[in-house]
Amino acid sequence: MTVTVLVVDDDPAFRGVARRMLAAVGLVVIGEAGTAQTAAAVAQELRPDALLVDVGLPDGDGVALAIQLMALPWRPRVLLTSTDPEAVGPRDVARSGALGFLAKQDLPDAQLELLFAAQ
Repeated sequence: MTVTVLVVDDDPAFRGVARRMLAAVGLVVIGEAGTAQTAAAVAQELRPDALLVDVGLPDGDGVALAIQLMALPWRPRVLLTSTDPEAVGPRDVARSGALGFLAKQDLPDAQLELLFAAQ
């Protein structure tokens, strides 16, 4: 089964890196967004299975966005990320409903295909 992913980050260079990392493990990036508002709209339109969401967005925070995304009817899987390895704690992750949090520097070593395939 193909897992589709939306990448949400305000840094276009990181979105490109994330796209390549996700594709390398067999995930299909169907879109990108640079703000929380754009991400919410694109998620409604494209209905991704999963989202990689930066915690620090220019128009809001990724934790609040994850809460909003988890309320969507198809309940996409959300993985939070940040350059700051202490950007969110376990309580924030639990409150958001996200799968978890990974610092950006840890993404290359993570088994993203397994995280996003989890139900």
